[in-house]
Amino acid sequence: MRLDVAARRVWVTDTEVILSRKEFDLLHALMSRAGEIVSRDDLMRQVWHTTFWTSSKTIDVHLGWLRRKIGDDSRHPHLITTIRGQGLRFEPVAPAPLG
Repeated sequence: MRLDVAARRVWVTDTEVILSRKEFDLLHALMSRAGEIVSRDDLMRQVWHTTFWTSSKTIDVHLGWLRRKIGDDSRHPHLITTIRGQGLRFEPVAPAPLG
């Protein structure tokens, strides 16, 4: 996956993926801290520029849209993983497929 921050463009392998502004900001927030757990509070501040929750599902809805667009199966994610009770993590290297 490639991310061009200045042009706000994303490619998965060689295919450009069109993201909304918030989807791009969410992906950038996670990729810029690849391998680290990013709390939902940090994401609300960085992506939505707020310190309060506008909706308990705001991040989940945008994350679902983002995962579909970048090909990250929400049932078995390999790019963006949810760390229960802590936040989200962009995986710097996708694990080898099982089987």
